[in-house]
Amino acid sequence: MTTKKKGDDLFLNRLLSYLKDQFETKNVKVTMIRKNVYLVELNKDTFIMKGFSSYHRLKLQDTFTASLKKEGFINTYSFLEYGKDLPLFFDQSYFGCLEYIKPAKKPFNYYNERDRQEGLLTLQQFHQTTEKLVDRYHTLLGNFKLLEKWRERTGSFLNNLSVIQFFIQKEMVDEFLNWADWSLKGMEKEQGYFVKPPKSILHGDVANHNFLRSKQGDLYLIDFDLISIGGPCIDYLQYANRILPYINWSLEELKGYAELRPFLDEKAFLYALAFPTDIFREWNRIVRERQYMNVSRVRQVLDLTVGQFKERQLFFYEINALVD
Repeated sequence: MTTKKKGDDLFLNRLLSYLKDQFETKNVKVTMIRKNVYLVELNKDTFIMKGFSSYHRLKLQDTFTASLKKEGFINTYSFLEYGKDLPLFFDQSYFGCLEYIKPAKKPFNYYNERDRQEGLLTLQQFHQTTEKLVDRYHTLLGNFKLLEKWRERTGSFLNNLSVIQFFIQKEMVDEFLNWADWSLKGMEKEQGYFVKPPKSILHGDVANHNFLRSKQGDLYLIDFDLISIGGPCIDYLQYANRILPYINWSLEELKGYAELRPFLDEKAFLYALAFPTDIFREWNRIVRERQYMNVSRVRQVLDLTVGQFKERQLFFYEINALVD
């Protein structure tokens, strides 16, 4: 594999040399998927190699995926053992070898109605399984603190306003902040809802790239880097936030999803739906990663922020009227 950056080429060459030594063969091909994730072709075997910042993180994910499979949730990968030295350690990262699931030509996408429905069903099955695992993992995983996380996200957005206001007019920024304030105050009043049982292990990042459609048509849930313990409503809240842009911010369409419908009768969930979490997250990321000169990246976030503003505004007014 070659890349545009010389540093990436040098890193890949060193990694390839390390793997040839570990697997004791010259027949190794490595393709970068993203940072710290590689597709490895070894003789007749193909697997994914993923880096972790610590051995503890690697073993936690290895153990967790094995627990999922043992309890009956088979729609994910398994960890494999490759190499003469285990765990594989290279460039300050511990690498796990993951089962390669050959993807379908058409990837999972929230734009597709069938994918949205099936993703919810897979997530529900995941929660039903992890509810049985909470006691086993409660000393290893933290509790998800939604209010605390969103207060921090709001604070970061406020700190980044000097940059953000170059791209968005003040009136629109003020509107987002008003929504956030209303949402957080409402969630504070209803905060008991987010911690009440039953609890399960949350996935924590239900972005579409963490659902994988296999070549055989099965749907898999992958990447458990952000697992924590909490009420399933938190994963469903994130899922609703992810699909809303694809259903034109329609509360009526959101009610059409059977797995989401019970949550939409809860004040706490409605308050949380009004929080502009994606807006704050993406602008904070642009500032943090100094991407504000990246025209295509900024254009994507502007579309999310400005292009969908009217639909999102009507959505907020509808939720506001329902709750108040």
